[in-house]
Formats: sequence, C-alpha cells, structure tokens
Amino acid sequence: MREIAASELILNDQGGIYHLKLRPEDVADTIILVGDQSRVERISHYFDHIEYKGQHREFVTHTGRIGNKRISVLSTGIGVDNIDIVLNELDALVNIDLSSRTIKAEKRSLQLIRLGTSGSLQADIPVDSFVISSHGIGMDWLLQYYDVEEGIRDSEMETALNTWIPWKEGMGKAYVVQSDDTLLKHIGQDMISGMTATANGFYGPQGRVLRLKPRIAELNQLLQQFHHQGHRITNFEMETSALYGLGKALGHRCVTVCAIIANRFNMTFSKDYHLAVDKLIQKVLDRV
Repeated sequence: MREIAASELILNDQGGIYHLKLRPEDVADTIILVGDQSRVERISHYFDHIEYKGQHREFVTHTGRIGNKRISVLSTGIGVDNIDIVLNELDALVNIDLSSRTIKAEKRSLQLIRLGTSGSLQADIPVDSFVISSHGIGMDWLLQYYDVEEGIRDSEMETALNTWIPWKEGMGKAYVVQSDDTLLKHIGQDMISGMTATANGFYGPQGRVLRLKPRIAELNQLLQQFHHQGHRITNFEMETSALYGLGKALGHRCVTVCAIIANRFNMTFSKDYHLAVDKLIQKVLDRV
C-alpha cells in the first residue's frame, strides 16, 4: 500500500492536517462551507451545543449539534484556490489514515453545502432572493489539473457553452459539473435553480471595468443569453465549480446556495444583505 510522502500530505505537530489545522474527529459528515470567517459564528450561533472551535489563517471551523444532528461550519476564504485546499484536506481527514499515510479501503462521503453570496446575471432574479446551483461552470480551469474519471464533467453542456463563448487565444475553456441531485432537490425545494458561473477573479474575470478592460467585453451578456436543455446561467461567484468538480471526483455530495446581493444587469445592490444571509442560514439549517 502506497505511503504518501510528508511533502505531499503535510501534518502539523498535533497530527492535524496542515492548512485547516483539523484532526479527523473535529469534523462532522455534514459541513457547511462559507467564504467569510465571521459567518461561521453567525451559523454556529444556532447550534444547541458547540464541541469544537479552531482557526488557522482564514480557515475557521466550528463543530456542534442541532438536536442529534452533528454539523461543522468551515470558512474557506475566497476563490477556487482555497477550495482546492479545503476539499483535498477535508477528504484527507476522512479517507486517509494520517498515522500510516495510506488511503483507507473504505471511503467516507461528506455532505458539503456551500452557503454564500452572489451576483445575479438575470434581470428577473432580484436581490435578496435565494439561488441554488444546478451546475458549476468553471471559468477557473482548476479541474483541468486533475485526471478525473469520465462522467464527472457534463461534456454535452461544456461543448454547447464553449461553442457559444468566443474564448480568446491563450484562454482555456470552461468545464461544467452538476450538483448532487438529492441535495439540490431537498435544500432548494423553494429556491431559484440555475447554473452558476465561477470566475477566478472578481474584476476582469467577472466583466468589471476599472482601469483594465476585460478581453471579452460582452462576456456577461453572453452568459446571460446562454440556454441549453432548459438550463440558464443565473449567477456569478468564485467557488462552486471547484467544489462540484473536486467533490464529485472524490465521492462527496455537494451543493451551493447563495443569497443574491447584487443584480449585474439592473445595477442594484441589496440594502441589507446580512438580513438575507441570516434568512438563508436558517432555511438551510432547517433542511440539513
């Protein structure tokens, strides 16, 4: 059985995983992922009991219970690069024996629910509404660094989208991964469902113009107008495609729900997005 080298699986002095600074017993099977560190406490505030609190850099973790349900909340920070760290290290905690540095024969599947904020790409999706992501559209290209099994990515949707978007020379093409269907239906039963575009930046990659112009000036309009098999792109954010791609490749069940705090086409912004986020937190906790 292959032993994973110390340079590849990095552990701290307490035997925990390096970036998250967690040990296997510190995390539950159901984990709510948030970008903002302060949002962890806003969620764990609803726990009946908190059994673990920890932090390393931007990665804050609280684990506790609501009734008999054990739940962890973990902040990831912003971007797909952080999701790469979080997903790989969470998987290592549950599917690698950290003492022997060997992969376990029996795999454990986590339920990962990203609870975030996002900007709407459709004029009819108002601020303060809730969107659940049926697909993650990866304009970050993270998954292309991994040799994943055929079927992880939605190749038909990828072909349609990459034919529609005129990517410039030197730019990669998007990948598409579907959410976990059971979580999509259960968590999002009264939410707006749509595909979520994931960018690897906040300004140019999402079509914002300050002093530098984006190479595809009409990107947001092209995303707004794309339709395939009854699906449309509803919103823009920075984590979902990596969560879906790595999660599915590693055998975990993933879904993203977002409070819409801006509408990119109506040029509107929520007057109190914290209130919308709190309502979304309560709705998700009721359903997990």
